[in-house]
Amino acid sequence: MSATLSQPSPLRRAAQRALANPTTTFGAVIVLLIVLGAVFAPFITPHDPTEQDIISRLQPPSVDYWLGTDQFGRDIFSRLLYGARISLVVSLGAIAVSIVIGGVIGMISGYVGGKFDLIVMQAMDVLLSFPSLILGLIVVALLGPELVNLVIAIALTAIAPFARIARAPTMALKERAFVEAGHALGYSHARIIFLHILPNILSELMVMGSLWMATAVRVEASLSFIGLGVKPPTPTWGGMTRDGFENILDAPWLAIFPGVAILLLVLGLNMVGDGLRDATDPKLRNE
Repeated sequence: MSATLSQPSPLRRAAQRALANPTTTFGAVIVLLIVLGAVFAPFITPHDPTEQDIISRLQPPSVDYWLGTDQFGRDIFSRLLYGARISLVVSLGAIAVSIVIGGVIGMISGYVGGKFDLIVMQAMDVLLSFPSLILGLIVVALLGPELVNLVIAIALTAIAPFARIARAPTMALKERAFVEAGHALGYSHARIIFLHILPNILSELMVMGSLWMATAVRVEASLSFIGLGVKPPTPTWGGMTRDGFENILDAPWLAIFPGVAILLLVLGLNMVGDGLRDATDPKLRNE
């Protein structure tokens, strides 16, 4: 009995397997450092990210300005840390909305089946036919470049994939004995879906969410790069990269540092997502 009680939970075992992979651990460290930098930005940054100092414009990296200054004399390092807040908030918000809406759509569609499932999946196929950036661009262009609208735009691009991820296991689980037992006991369909099926597919949705976080960061940066992100003077990594291209020959660090920041965050999220997928998929573990 004691041996059974001392066994770790499946979630803990998955986390241990993921962290045992050096690549996953490296990605988690990258993401953690960026998150900590964003959270504690007011205490770390040496300058106000929106404060302009024309006398100090286009300064190279130095003791006073660790990553240099932009065309308005604003500190690049400070703007990078505050820009990380926008990327993380938008991507986390968009993926959370996508998991909830897409997961519910997928579970209901797979559970009901029949013509309803066919119509819903055809609608999801229409969403999937649009590239993420194009669909996000259309939504932001219609609603306006605001933080909430960015979250809505990116969430809309990810609803269809999460619906498909939730639908497939739901179709398999609804034939299982515990679902049939729920029907026999008179449980409502909502109770069966959200209290019995959802816990069994939640890990798949979360792994998918960690992978799509990287896509959300890329889409947000791309929209900011073309001028459809959060309005200036709020710093965003995509907007900083765009501004840097105007002075790429005189001050290449303006575009290089935000570009590297985007690369590192996307790389770290992909590493973490791949590690979680490998740790939770029995087929990839040869079990």
